[in-house]
Amino acid sequence: MGKLVEDLDALAGTIAFKHCCNDDGTTRPLLLVTASVDKMVLKKPIQVDADLKIVGAVTWVGRSSMEIQLEVTQSKKEARNGLDSLSLIANFTFVARDSNTGKSALVNQVSPKSEQEKILWEEAEERNKLRKKRRAERKKDFENEDSDRLNALLAEGRIFCDMPALADRDSILIRDTCLDNSFICQPQQRNIHGRIFGGFLMRRAFELAFSTTYAFAGVQPHFLEVDHVDFFKPVDVGNFLRFKSCVLYTELENPAEPLINVEVVAHVTRPEFRSSEVSNKFYFTFSVHPEAMRSGLKIRNVVPATEEEARRVLERKDAEGS
Repeated sequence: MGKLVEDLDALAGTIAFKHCCNDDGTTRPLLLVTASVDKMVLKKPIQVDADLKIVGAVTWVGRSSMEIQLEVTQSKKEARNGLDSLSLIANFTFVARDSNTGKSALVNQVSPKSEQEKILWEEAEERNKLRKKRRAERKKDFENEDSDRLNALLAEGRIFCDMPALADRDSILIRDTCLDNSFICQPQQRNIHGRIFGGFLMRRAFELAFSTTYAFAGVQPHFLEVDHVDFFKPVDVGNFLRFKSCVLYTELENPAEPLINVEVVAHVTRPEFRSSEVSNKFYFTFSVHPEAMRSGLKIRNVVPATEEEARRVLERKDAEGS
């Protein structure tokens, strides 16, 4: 899956680059970067022994941004007439920047013609409005945070910190689920602009999230969704990059299919300047196979120990709810 996520970002970048070409085949000097991934939903399990086909198109364009929808299909040998099976849908948002000034740049517009194109445009338009609304609400909400919700989330965490002998054995602190890794970004991982390829970052984040879930659950998990990806800062060749992951929260309402929500945060670290800046945030959802649950596996509830952790949980749950 990590490699597939990387390939999806590569194709989305190619589509964005092609969309910004002029009629004569030349391309304006634009920097095209992945801004976010809104949703990547696995519809059906992907077989390792089947050929995959990835197709995509620009479905919505703003002033300097565009949304690209990608679909992954795999041939089903048992299907009649050799029909392909839709396995995954992903929505990428790219933004254009002027290569000289770094400011936002205009991109070519699109005109939806068919009914399907109009539906895709409307769905993408709604997602764009929702993103802007979320950003505005997030600032407002966290200035006037509901203290009751925070205290409810922190209640069990305080027991862990103050009276660990009395803590719920079916719960675990967020900080006790964490994993991390570090590496130096190499030249072979750069894109055409000389920056580190976003798909490579997504692949490394996915692999760490998978490992985090594996260590937490005790059985090999299966991937369900990329919930969201944010690209805040570019990553350059030679940067010292640190990935930190944790199980942010679990959803245990359905005993047969518990949901494990994992956060991965990437930091560009510069020891010589004593600085560390967040470059990316990734959110993934995993589950475990029902057979494991029937065999007695129990997924633990994850609780925050600090107000900062509780705010991250609430922010993510609110984003998922909307």
